[in-house]
Amino acid sequence: MDWQQYFVAGLIVLVFLAFVREWLAPELVAMGALLACAAAGILDLQPDAPNYALQVFGHPAVVTVASMFIISASLERTGVIEKLGELFEKAAGTGPKRVLFVMMALVALLSGFVNNTPVVVVFMPIVINLCRKRDLKASKFLIPLSYAAIVGGTMTIIGTSTNLIAAGFAENSPEVQNFRMFDILPLGLVFVVVTFVYLLFFGNKVLPDRATLASLIDTESSREFITHAVVKRGSALAGVTFGDTWLANAKGIRIIDVIRDGERLKSALTAIVFEEGDEILVKGKLDGVMGVTQADGLKLANAHEAEDEAGLEGVRTESAVIMEGIIGPDSNLVGKTLTQLNFRQQYGVLILAVHRRGKNLQEKFESVPLAFGDTLLVQGSRERMSRLFRNKDFINLSERSTKSFRYKLAPIPILAILAFIVLNTIGWAPPSFLALGGAVLVMATRCIDPKEAYEAIDWRVIFMIFGMLGVGMALEATGLAASMADFVVTSCGALGPHFLLAAFYLLAALMTEMISNNAVAAL
Repeated sequence: MDWQQYFVAGLIVLVFLAFVREWLAPELVAMGALLACAAAGILDLQPDAPNYALQVFGHPAVVTVASMFIISASLERTGVIEKLGELFEKAAGTGPKRVLFVMMALVALLSGFVNNTPVVVVFMPIVINLCRKRDLKASKFLIPLSYAAIVGGTMTIIGTSTNLIAAGFAENSPEVQNFRMFDILPLGLVFVVVTFVYLLFFGNKVLPDRATLASLIDTESSREFITHAVVKRGSALAGVTFGDTWLANAKGIRIIDVIRDGERLKSALTAIVFEEGDEILVKGKLDGVMGVTQADGLKLANAHEAEDEAGLEGVRTESAVIMEGIIGPDSNLVGKTLTQLNFRQQYGVLILAVHRRGKNLQEKFESVPLAFGDTLLVQGSRERMSRLFRNKDFINLSERSTKSFRYKLAPIPILAILAFIVLNTIGWAPPSFLALGGAVLVMATRCIDPKEAYEAIDWRVIFMIFGMLGVGMALEATGLAASMADFVVTSCGALGPHFLLAAFYLLAALMTEMISNNAVAAL
């Protein structure tokens, strides 16, 4: 081995450690490795050189992956996935095994052609609500939902971004014949059948029988309302810090927000000095200060007395709703505590409990850093809830998306997928060209706006692929890839190809427990 091979070998070890230890975001690690190979002179910086470092940005695998993100998003935007979710509700029946089978069959079929994430995001609230109606434990269905999406993606080349990466490498390799759409279907069906049999007959015994966070609250006995009250002119509250007012010690109510000049005050409640005209949001039960006289035109009970003695005048009262939300993969809240976020003032809602890794936390969770996958029990007005779940920080588990779908355009992305399948199967054009054509079609026909399309692309995956493609080029350019292959064949070749395949498969499976599956495929 020469110094370049030692350099690349050391770099791969360093990249792997950085992935496992999470020193930096995976995409930054990968791009840093690409730059290191170029800086060391292993990859060329001249455009006409055979190992030009920046040629990775034109790799067909990246074009295919990005385009399929867009096409998948167009299927979600036009309501295709939502309609399939409604079909699931109608066909699910009442028995737990039938519900499980119908759910997994639909999700696996859909995941063979659509990115897993929108499928799972759309089906999660549908499955949870169906379990509530059928008196079933949602904890018995959510992991099978995830597994069905994963194994469904193994049936086609476009089923997962990992398949597309592997197919993209094959597309550029003279030793490997290009993969077509259903070349991996026989193997994928084995995964699907084994997974279905296991989950239907054995999985139920090992999956937790766990109550959801919402079930911790008795909605009938603990139904609460949110009252908007204004500090009137001449009120004794004006100019006084919250802690020195009667509100701080009032029983049966809780202050959740203070609004001044149309803006929510984001400072801590204990630091707020009330001013005339401040709007205070008060939460309480029906038998507290928020008595309700009628369904419409709700008002503060004993409004005149409240004005005389407390210096507040009633404005409006609305029902407080309780919902479950999960911290999404793109959330800006990951790694921050509720206290650091000043969550109540920031979003105008209350966090009642946090669920993490099988435990429901109802106390002292404000100082726990939030993590991807945490489930939060949120209480607030429906308007505030809508605003909260509108961004990517939270995924609503209690209700389906309320955004308007472009149902009339639904046939177009379906046609794009079908055209991709047929033309790729017959080998009419490379997958990257077909996928790009489909992405342009759904954007040009307004199935999805360009801004929505760009947001649908997981740029972290894209840039990680760029970086790892560069590392792959360095492996080949230095001859290290050939040396590693020769070593494996010399050491284990006598045991036969089945042993090599099994060992390779096991190694990849173990690595995906520590680093991204996309990174494993690229490595």
